[in-house]
Amino acid sequence: MVKDCFWIFGTSGSGKTSRLVDQFCHWVENADLSYPKRYHNQQNFANVKSSVKTSRLHYGESGILLLAANDDNRRELVDKILYKTAGKYPIRGKTPLGFFQDEVILFWPLLVESLGLKAQFPVRLRPETEQELATKFWRSRLDTEILRCVSMSEYRLVRRMLDLWQLAAYSGTPCTEISGVLANALVDYSFNIDPQFVGSLLLSWRNWCLGKGLLTYSLITELYDQYLLPNGGYQERLKNRYWAIVADDVDDYPAITKDLFDFLLNNDAVGAFSYNCHGAVRLGLGADPEYLQTLSEYEGCQIEHLMIPSRESLRLELTRPMIDLVINNNVLASLPSCVKSIQTISRSQLLRKTTDIIIDGVKSGQVSPEEIAIIAPGLDAIARYTFLEILGKQKIDVHSLNEQLPLISSPVVRGLLTLLTLIYPGLGRLVNRDDVAQMLVILSQEKIQDEDEQEFSASSIDPVRAGLIADHCFIPHPENPHLLPLKTFERWDRIGYAASKAYQDILGWIEKHKSPDQKRLLLTPVFLIYEGMQKFFCEDKNPSYQTLSVLRELLESSQHYWEIDTRLKQTDHQLISLHTPQTISKTIGEFIQLLQQGTITANPYPLRPIGNGRKAITLATIFQYRANKKQHRWHFWLDIGSPLWGQGGSATLYGANFFLRHRLGVPWTAENEELAQTHRIERIIHDLLSRVDEKLFLCHSELAVNGQEQIGPLSPLIYACEE
Repeated sequence: MVKDCFWIFGTSGSGKTSRLVDQFCHWVENADLSYPKRYHNQQNFANVKSSVKTSRLHYGESGILLLAANDDNRRELVDKILYKTAGKYPIRGKTPLGFFQDEVILFWPLLVESLGLKAQFPVRLRPETEQELATKFWRSRLDTEILRCVSMSEYRLVRRMLDLWQLAAYSGTPCTEISGVLANALVDYSFNIDPQFVGSLLLSWRNWCLGKGLLTYSLITELYDQYLLPNGGYQERLKNRYWAIVADDVDDYPAITKDLFDFLLNNDAVGAFSYNCHGAVRLGLGADPEYLQTLSEYEGCQIEHLMIPSRESLRLELTRPMIDLVINNNVLASLPSCVKSIQTISRSQLLRKTTDIIIDGVKSGQVSPEEIAIIAPGLDAIARYTFLEILGKQKIDVHSLNEQLPLISSPVVRGLLTLLTLIYPGLGRLVNRDDVAQMLVILSQEKIQDEDEQEFSASSIDPVRAGLIADHCFIPHPENPHLLPLKTFERWDRIGYAASKAYQDILGWIEKHKSPDQKRLLLTPVFLIYEGMQKFFCEDKNPSYQTLSVLRELLESSQHYWEIDTRLKQTDHQLISLHTPQTISKTIGEFIQLLQQGTITANPYPLRPIGNGRKAITLATIFQYRANKKQHRWHFWLDIGSPLWGQGGSATLYGANFFLRHRLGVPWTAENEELAQTHRIERIIHDLLSRVDEKLFLCHSELAVNGQEQIGPLSPLIYACEE
């Protein structure tokens, strides 16, 4: 029988996380009472008891396995514990996937021995690099006929198959059994591709990665669950390292985390788990809330229900009438006065009217920018730009939550990549006149102080002068594109002193790094990128946090790509040609093309600035907002008539329902989809209403961006509230 297991049911904002923190503090402050019985007979236990309150490192990292659903929540949980305990105990929180990754790398020798692998240190593959390498690996087998049958691009097909492996790994399904699950699940819902063929592609890719020592997220997850966790040597170390588990929001955890929890709980560990009844934010991305909920069925498990909000919100007042309107089709239900509607014909009018109400609320002092959230089922570039532009002109900041823009969308990145093409040979086909002109503008930026002593950025070479220089001084060439001295241009005097000096500095830097003395340093392109960052963006300047984030991500991505390229050449026995100019230029060209495809986003570590949060309006999708556990006084639900409110969209992977433990391999029918949509809407309504304190604005335009009429599942709410 499992003892000292706490299961905390609750809704959003009911205090589940605070209850977990309290339980953690109770355990560490009373460590001698909660320490596992198996240690009581050890001769040195008296010494452990006496020192346990000053250091919990005797049996591993604090002795407590601390988990959260995502990285943002992990940081928040760790911060709360550090504040509550005044930093007296060493704390290291993890996400489930982060824990699996650390364990696989730490115990890699065990896997090498048990699987008979080549003894080499593993290298982790980022998703975008995995996508590129898998596409190359499968290209000979994914012919035109297969792509025509599945009616999708090569990129999407590869991404879908890799996602299927990830979902299978999360569910505890070995790669060898994926084809069987798909064969059963796709009886009535055809993928238009043979499941056995998909299984063989994934298995060959898995074996290739193992042979090269490359760890994808899917492979990490499978190795941990299928090989490391069942390993007797690892099990002995694991139960001696952790005597307690604290896991927040387990409704967002993959199924295999329960296997880990089961092992620890059955070996005298104590555990505390929180479960959001209206959560399951990551359902469709690998989470299996129904399977994780079976943890509460342990004999002796103490169950607590925290259903009353610990803070003010509109949930108690609005949930029932909204559910009646949307789910139960009760046309007589009405919404209280705290709910207002914003209705227009076109979406452009809706965006303008919404910003007018926000500006009026902020300017009149009714609400602060940081107390406002704009939430939409999907945010297109038009909406983002409109809010940023209109509100920015009124000096109201807008923060796009976890905005994952392609790295190549940053002019700073494009400028540095153009710089590479002018230094390394053979990259002339990746650069043109417009790229060079933009590079000159970006690299000549400097900080200027106005009369009010406020700093702003300005370019010594403006776009017009940059265009003139590119027209007359840039010589395109497939092997050796280059820039000529400024005096080559007959009317170079028209450029002006400041622009001429800035151009000479850029040209001098390029020529310096193309000189024979620099050839040795050019063997590592990462060095050149770093040098360029230092010279043009950090020298005598203080870049903004956004610019630093982009620069860090570019540096991290280039380091990663270079590391993977080096590993592949080593395993292919190409050490002799590893650092030739031809191979270096080829690798850089492939890296630039990967960035140009937009698959790498600017999300460096850490993802948030240090210090107090920005006083800015939060702009987010439903998934982003719910996953980050935000809370605001005012909510603006955008495009309330959109059908996307009832759909998973990009937060649902193809085949996610086939790999849930309670229905593994069972076909997904139209009835299943309708029921899932109903439950999804209920969860969204409950969850979002728990996160708004004072006012809710329902924003609706009769016509969508594409001109079609909007009649979605939440449309009945529009006609039941005040304007």
